[in-house]
Amino acid sequence: MKTIQTILAVSTIALLPALADAAQLTVTAVNKLPLARASQTIELTAKQLEPLGAKELNTIHVKDSAGKELLAQAVDTDFDAYHKADIVIFQSDFAPNETKTFTVTAGKKQEFDKEQFKVFGRFVRERFDDFAWENDRIAHRTYGKALETWAGEPLTSSTMDIWSKRTPRMVINDWYLADHYHADTGEGADFYSAGKSRGCGGNGLWAADQLWAAKNFVNSRVLANGPIRVMFELDYEVFDVNGVKVTETKRITLDGGSQLDHFQSFYKPEKPGPLTVGIGLKKVSGEQKEFNAERGWLLSWENVEKNAGKQGVAIIVDPKLLVKQSEDKLNQLVLAKVPESNVASHWAGFCWDKAGQFTNAEAWKKYVDEFAQGLQSPVEVSVAAEK
Repeated sequence: MKTIQTILAVSTIALLPALADAAQLTVTAVNKLPLARASQTIELTAKQLEPLGAKELNTIHVKDSAGKELLAQAVDTDFDAYHKADIVIFQSDFAPNETKTFTVTAGKKQEFDKEQFKVFGRFVRERFDDFAWENDRIAHRTYGKALETWAGEPLTSSTMDIWSKRTPRMVINDWYLADHYHADTGEGADFYSAGKSRGCGGNGLWAADQLWAAKNFVNSRVLANGPIRVMFELDYEVFDVNGVKVTETKRITLDGGSQLDHFQSFYKPEKPGPLTVGIGLKKVSGEQKEFNAERGWLLSWENVEKNAGKQGVAIIVDPKLLVKQSEDKLNQLVLAKVPESNVASHWAGFCWDKAGQFTNAEAWKKYVDEFAQGLQSPVEVSVAAEK
């Protein structure tokens, strides 16, 4: 069972003042849950890696306890003017309650082969400003400004679309090139009609008993593009929320091995005041919906359009911020308080039974529930320097 959560590196760096440039660092990672956890993404900050004396984080290398080198990616999370990486990520599987150790060193610049990439994303200007992204499990797209005025099939919507795939390889470029992705020729297809609904995890702000959402995005930028993590931001024009003007920048992160994306919306309302976010799953006839307030998740097991099998969809929010489960005409919704920072955060994603990982509702529920438990109990990481 593959789950993935970004692991906040709660570190204790054991350093003597004299140790300026350590030969290596030892990373200890502890899974405190009685659950197996696969493809866990571990983050190490530039500060934690400072003892190695590396000028660039793309020279950082990670080995497991058996000496096998692991895939490691340097990521720029703040997209500053220098575009300088500030964390390094790598992945590992954990048995229930397992503790693992890793060795981290500085060496030559990392170079990756195409086959090593588990994620990819890009702006697709040639398809009326889509932004599409994927990993080795799932694929999505969302819609840009040009689609609003396309004479053929205009659509104004900040929904999150689903592309069902049953191959670990990256398919976005090939599917757009062939321009035949609404038919399954063996790898999957775009069966899903997100339309004006929230699709799979699209969001808006809830006020006066209704959902207020931005239109299509107007700008995009890629912050990271593999091999482990794709991360990008979308800017939206000002939109109205019950008489208050609000701007939104959305950051979307997807790591290899995960069925769920991490969505963060950075809101700027023209007037101060509490905000409530509404995250949606498109309503589907015959859906098997289930909600768990304690864990903060809403999920559904439902029919795929065009008789293409079954799919599971899900949303997870921080249970401490949960308001309630609700709905409107088009969507099943989860409502949650937005922190005072005005940054709303949730996880959302899906599975397709024909991909083979989750073939029934119970398997999907187990995955989502364990993912939610992992978010509440991230793998704990400590770092120690050695000469």
